[in-house]
Amino acid sequence: MHKHDLIPYLLLLGDSALIQGQRLCEWCGHAPALEEELALMNVGLDLVGQARNWLEYAAELADDGRDADALAFRRDERAFRNLLLVEQPNGDFAVTMTKQFFYDAWHFAVLQGLSESCDERIAGIAAKALKEVTYHLRRSSEWVQRLGGGTDESRQRMLAAIPALWRFTVELTTGSDNEVQLAAAGIAADPVAVGAAWLEQVTAIFDSVELPLPKAASHFYLSGRQGLHTEHLGLLLAEMQFLPRAYPDATW
Repeated sequence: MHKHDLIPYLLLLGDSALIQGQRLCEWCGHAPALEEELALMNVGLDLVGQARNWLEYAAELADDGRDADALAFRRDERAFRNLLLVEQPNGDFAVTMTKQFFYDAWHFAVLQGLSESCDERIAGIAAKALKEVTYHLRRSSEWVQRLGGGTDESRQRMLAAIPALWRFTVELTTGSDNEVQLAAAGIAADPVAVGAAWLEQVTAIFDSVELPLPKAASHFYLSGRQGLHTEHLGLLLAEMQFLPRAYPDATW
């Protein structure tokens, strides 16, 4: 396969981590407790660091003069390849943790597959990230159980959060033709195996606190992998990219 075939996949990984990290950092000063604010910020910073690793590799393969910072701050909405799930607004704490759990379960399965990639660069990045994401998944799983099996108020908020986010999970259980080909070449994680592992993890956690599992999402009219996003990504990027675009020659 040509090296440029790998770039969309690296952008999927890097953009998803970057946007999810940005969303978590929006909780700074607004989290329900100091300990949770610190935890959310730490997870967000982990994801931003992982995003840099993926985007640096994508920039090297593209070899067009851009670096990881340029990919993060100088691309428009349609050039981003992140999952639709991660660009959704934080909502209340139940929405945030449900979204984090859905993403973590997918992210963990993907990194497990990538840690065995025949591409040494990918395997190395994935192995390092997997250590962090193992903690992320444990934490978000425990919060889903705590909220879903907690008070009447927390359970009702979970019951509202799940269907609001579920339609976006179709991207977590399916992959593009490019990903299927990369997986067959031993480079990417097998999207079929990832989808099965994701569903198994979500089912187990939901069953543990008797949260209803919606019917599997089979289609959504937008696609983050193709740069077709919801209206929320443009607003997020307008804030995230403001300073680098306003002062393109600034140095720290």
